[in-house]
Amino acid sequence: MGNEEVRRIGEIADATNLTVRTLHYYEEIGLLAPTARSSAGHRLYGTEAVEQLYRISMLRQLGLSLEQVCAIVETADTDVRSLIADHLAAIEARLVAENRLRSRLLRLVDTLESGEDTTGDLLSVLEDMNMLETTLDRRIAILVYEDIEAAFDYLTRVFGFGPGKLMRDLDGDVVHGEIQAGDGEFWLHMESEPFGLRSPRNLGGASGTMAIMVDDVDAHHRHAVAQGATIRYEPIDQPYGYREYSAVDLEGHLWSFMKPLT
Repeated sequence: MGNEEVRRIGEIADATNLTVRTLHYYEEIGLLAPTARSSAGHRLYGTEAVEQLYRISMLRQLGLSLEQVCAIVETADTDVRSLIADHLAAIEARLVAENRLRSRLLRLVDTLESGEDTTGDLLSVLEDMNMLETTLDRRIAILVYEDIEAAFDYLTRVFGFGPGKLMRDLDGDVVHGEIQAGDGEFWLHMESEPFGLRSPRNLGGASGTMAIMVDDVDAHHRHAVAQGATIRYEPIDQPYGYREYSAVDLEGHLWSFMKPLT
């Protein structure tokens, strides 16, 4: 490695706000390999590994699944300089749009004070607003848990979701978690009295269910059972055209894992 600066996995996790579990998972699926290992066996990450992590994070930010990210970095030209240039271009385009919207809002305030017709200015504001919303269009499901850290461990270990971020407050308590599910993700949210957010554990029941498409329902079911999942019903072919099984997690959220029948 010569004079190349390397960092341990914990340093990378702290610097990027990712978890060590996530970095381990990236290595497990062949997406991010450490540059080397120390004499004590610790993973060490150099420049190329950090650049690869940037590629992964950029592509994930675009809403791509881990499977899609793997395919892109394996087959496409993902030179980090080009990726940074694209990243900068996207940020600059958004700044231009936000500055234009700000200018139009300021002009609209003047128009309102003068008593002139505001229809044209309002339409221009709406145009810019919708352009900004389009560039940020993204759906994220949020689930409420009493113990986010325990839920994060359960969902990744028992149901096989990809581990994402865990965020802690100044006292070290986990206040936010993210897990990856195919082409989407779930955020794990703490309970909140002001917003009336409660875990099913404290509500006494769930008010909804999550449906996840998997490649092999029976294999997924066997893994979940082996990891101690609470099964609501075994894999079955449903009359609406899916094979599925259902389970609840450690706080009572209801999950269905399914695949269309051929």
